[in-house]
Amino acid sequence: MSKLQNVIFGSVRTAVGWLPAGWLPGGTPDPLIMRRGAIGSQAPRVDGVAKVCGEARFSAEIPLDGLCHATLVHSTVARGRITRLDTRAAEQAPGVLKVVTYRNMPSVVSPALTSVTDLSAIGASNLPILQDAEVHYNGQIVAAVVAETPEQAEHAAALISIDYETLPVETRFEQAKADARLVPSLLIEPNHVSIGRAERELARAPYQVDNLYRTPWQNHNAIELHALTVIWDDDRVTVHDTTQMIASEAKALAKAFNLKPEKVRVLSPFVGGGFGGKGLWDHQIVAAAAARMVGRPLRLMLSRESVYRIVGGRSATEQRIAIGADKNGKFTALIHTGYSVMPSYGCSPEAFTLGTRSAYQAKSVEIFQHHLSLPVVPSTFMRAPGEAVGSFALESAVDELAVRIGMDPMELRLRNLPKKHPISGAEFSQNAHEKAWRDGATRFGWEQRTSEPGARQEGEWRIGMGCASGSFPYARIPGANVRISLHRDGTATVACSGQEMGMGTATVQAQNAADRLGLPLHAVTVLIGDSSLPSAPIAGGSSQTVSIAGAIAAAAQKLTGELLRLAGNDSPLAGLRANDVHLTREGVASTEDPSRHESFQAILSRANRDEISVVGAGGAPLEALKFAMHSTSAIFCEVRVSEVTGEIRVQRLLGSFDCGTIINPRMALSQFRGGMIMGLGLALMEETMFDERSARIMNPSLADYHIPVHADVPEIDVIWTDIPDPRSPLGARGIGEIGITGVAAAVANAIFNATGKRVRDLPITLDKLL
Repeated sequence: MSKLQNVIFGSVRTAVGWLPAGWLPGGTPDPLIMRRGAIGSQAPRVDGVAKVCGEARFSAEIPLDGLCHATLVHSTVARGRITRLDTRAAEQAPGVLKVVTYRNMPSVVSPALTSVTDLSAIGASNLPILQDAEVHYNGQIVAAVVAETPEQAEHAAALISIDYETLPVETRFEQAKADARLVPSLLIEPNHVSIGRAERELARAPYQVDNLYRTPWQNHNAIELHALTVIWDDDRVTVHDTTQMIASEAKALAKAFNLKPEKVRVLSPFVGGGFGGKGLWDHQIVAAAAARMVGRPLRLMLSRESVYRIVGGRSATEQRIAIGADKNGKFTALIHTGYSVMPSYGCSPEAFTLGTRSAYQAKSVEIFQHHLSLPVVPSTFMRAPGEAVGSFALESAVDELAVRIGMDPMELRLRNLPKKHPISGAEFSQNAHEKAWRDGATRFGWEQRTSEPGARQEGEWRIGMGCASGSFPYARIPGANVRISLHRDGTATVACSGQEMGMGTATVQAQNAADRLGLPLHAVTVLIGDSSLPSAPIAGGSSQTVSIAGAIAAAAQKLTGELLRLAGNDSPLAGLRANDVHLTREGVASTEDPSRHESFQAILSRANRDEISVVGAGGAPLEALKFAMHSTSAIFCEVRVSEVTGEIRVQRLLGSFDCGTIINPRMALSQFRGGMIMGLGLALMEETMFDERSARIMNPSLADYHIPVHADVPEIDVIWTDIPDPRSPLGARGIGEIGITGVAAAVANAIFNATGKRVRDLPITLDKLL
């Protein structure tokens, strides 16, 4: 964003802040907050049986006659141009149909970079896609091979011979700092925030810490690889893709190939795990072009190595955290600055300073970050982008300050929790962070922690406890549309292009719709995963549930008016207006006199209608501009560290969360635990190894890039406050990302409590403890 956009967003936020709360979304709490039925129940996944029985088809499992397969060739230099490209051997290899390079690739328009001001813009990079001989990063696609089988395509790709002229470019993180950029904003927030004179307050503080914390590059590793199946029919194209942005991808593909939007259909009923990585990348454009060139259905499934080469992940960071506190432990200075990588052709910053803004109250604040431009695959969003690594630095520093003061680290946090947003001064829409802390401490047995590091020992194992706080902002993305169709038999269908990445989208929206319409859960069918349905926003930023829920509420309100119109004067509802009734007991009833009730079936039968359909749209998320809205967490960890080998075993992990209404406890538990397990990977093992001479990823496989397996995962306990947020649909806030925030710091702090050794560079491996 530009400085002008900062001014615009700031002005809108100020204007909304002056509006009475009752004028905004959530001004009147969602009635479903007080009237639960299906919501709050542990309903099983509506797609569970299909997945268990193998009936759920993912994008690489679509059976088609005449299907061919593609594979990719990647550059091996960081910056340069192709000087020799010999594809003759590949073209003559068995089964090969086409070799696609910049020499024969059709002209395509690169997708517009992802933008908060244009929600249809979802490009991770604005570089040309196989349009010229230029190479901008190590791993960039330089060719694609199409063949009858995947094996034939792989073999032919290995036969392509390429020479490059390399060009000078800085590939080292440390040296790139000299040309670091201070961008005006991070998403919709100003990058630089300054309150008081933080450096002066730090110097004066009786207690202070001031250290650097480093986190490594990380790659996406969803179990289902990125894959798409493309079918052209003249100038129409159908794409079965693993994407968490269905409607936006259809629009982007239409622009790329100069097609009318109605000529492009994207299908993705089952994504198979996204975490921010299943967006629009170069391979979708290349596959669609190749399929059109050969005139046959085409499938491209990225190898694990290809995912590392062309799908971005989490940027490396170097963060400075400095905190000053008075004699009572109240923060007088809070400084969070540092560096992350965002290439000039990318758009996704690792915004590690955002979470710090709402975390603690401090007398003075200085927050900003610089971006480095390195010739690497452009970074993208990765579960809790920014907050996951930012919380490691901040919460490690708070723990260090607690040790310096001689205070219990939980007590230090509680003393500095804010009553209002520390930067904007906005009221919290709902905040029970302190309750989450106290409930978690009681459940975990925090009182058993010893303040002296290394005091607890069993044989060779030193035992320690640590804690940390986490936060992730509420988001409700505008542009959500939902169609509700009510049928004469008393069933309903809810349809939109929403995404299912394993979090239970169809299930929780069926629960929402059932309560909203007054139907039993089994009477509601949810259709998602198709761009031909009313468009829903991307699944990202823990926003999809409330975004779609807001649209369902709007559609249900519209449906109520249509039903009253159909009911006519012969109905017990005659003379009532939409505000006088609500949907309940499989029909419409007067709010004041519930005996005035008529079933949906009776209304539609009398009107001789088989169904009635309406489309509703969620409004602008003005509630998030007036109120401070955040999901928060308190993480507790117990570790055992071998004093002989340095081996780390996480013994117990507990997350206590304040995230508004929990719509489905079964799904929520899975989301929280999944995030916490990713936090263990962040803390102890995940690291993308770059050769800084060539900017090449050196461990592009699960054999060399380590993620947690069953043996690494301890007992994980999860609790929540379940206090509704009165300003959001259903009273809910996001839960998809809050699980990972704070985990790495809790582990690091527990390791310090066990060993007395403070590790500030992730991952924490045994060599750093010996």
